[in-house]
Amino acid sequence: MVSETSKLIQSFSNIVGAENVLTGAAAAPHYTDWRGRYSGQALAVVQPADTQQVAETVKLCVKNNIAIVPQGGNTSLSGASVPLTQGKQVVLSLSRMKRIVAIDATNYTMTVEAGCKLAALYEAAEQADRLFPLGLTAIAPHCEIGGNLSTNAGGIGVLRYGNARDLVLGLEVVLPDGRIWDGLRSLRKDNTGYDLKHLFIGAEGTLGIITVAVLKLFPRPQSVATACVAVRDPAAAVALLAHLRATCGDKISAFEIISRTCLDLVFRHIPATQEPFATQHGWVVLIELSDVLPAALDAPLRDALQAFGAGIVEFAVSTDETRAETWWKLRKNISEAQKREGLSIKHDVAVPVSRVAEFITQADAALRAAFPGVRIVAFGHIGDGNIHYNISMANAAHNADFIVQSEHEVNRIVYEIVARLDGSISAEHGLGQLKREEITHYKSALELELMRSVKQAFDPQGLMNPGKVL
Repeated sequence: MVSETSKLIQSFSNIVGAENVLTGAAAAPHYTDWRGRYSGQALAVVQPADTQQVAETVKLCVKNNIAIVPQGGNTSLSGASVPLTQGKQVVLSLSRMKRIVAIDATNYTMTVEAGCKLAALYEAAEQADRLFPLGLTAIAPHCEIGGNLSTNAGGIGVLRYGNARDLVLGLEVVLPDGRIWDGLRSLRKDNTGYDLKHLFIGAEGTLGIITVAVLKLFPRPQSVATACVAVRDPAAAVALLAHLRATCGDKISAFEIISRTCLDLVFRHIPATQEPFATQHGWVVLIELSDVLPAALDAPLRDALQAFGAGIVEFAVSTDETRAETWWKLRKNISEAQKREGLSIKHDVAVPVSRVAEFITQADAALRAAFPGVRIVAFGHIGDGNIHYNISMANAAHNADFIVQSEHEVNRIVYEIVARLDGSISAEHGLGQLKREEITHYKSALELELMRSVKQAFDPQGLMNPGKVL
């Protein structure tokens, strides 16, 4: 007798082809998240080739009351892209849908399928003499644009270009009942009612499946200058950013802060990395200026830094791409160095830029008082107030017990400080499974009610990525 599961597998195979329905060992990598923290189970991984196959797969799932877990490159850092440990689910992988449909260089747009790797979009834009500025260079070869949009990804370019949400003009989405919403407009202005695309961006696949997107492109910079700056403390970094914005304006395309602890981890685990200065410093800032005009930017950047004053301990400025990349290697490899070091309690938080130093000072003091010997890894996008703030014990062998015993208290200390400073407990990684319960402490009852109402309106059966966000 043919089992119900076997019949379902055959039905999925009829839609996408048997070779594109994965089970057993072939499916296992899709069931565990990037960090190795969350793992679940599913009936299968279904890999459609186009939007119509996505829609037919969704309809089949709805008919059989099967939950759907949309998945791109599976680089989610909050457990949003993997199945739960219980329930009847399929993973719907969009990785085969990787066509760049069109590039309109005159309109500065690119239409792409959701499975396109971010690195491929960089390359395609460059070939058209344009720039796609979603700055996730460390994972760009792995992450896919559908996932980037579903989590409203940020990165190092947010200061100048905005989050993923700011880079989208139109979407095509398969809704939870299998219907296809065609919102693939390439207009800069369209004031004809609710802007529906923004419901799906940042929804982490809980309201529908993004299949195609119209993305904004920008002129390619013709001149770039990079500075590596040792600063006295985070307060000096915040003041320096304000100074540079006043003197350099929109030419600032990145402003990243790195703590001493981050540097030490990178030097320990990442080959061919080295101290940026002869003297070790507690805090380093990386700054990038870029412009579409070919005029050199190193002199104005150097002048602006020299005019700042006592908050800078030491700095270097370069227009040499190789030298700049050695500096950026320190920033881009922090997450990888942490992964090699071992487990930690991770926070992706945002506060107003003017309050970043307050957050770091208050959180550092509170955690060190509560947990003597704790190691704090703080780094990130100071230009938009998004700090990655990760906690572990200095001895990696103690981390598993520390996390089991203390994660709740650590989170509460960090998140309460973030709340007092009018911040957010998730800046760019999303809620997923990781912060689904935490968010109930920091959003008002009305806000949560509205979110649940939207979810109910779009997905009344609760089949679209259940257990995530809400």
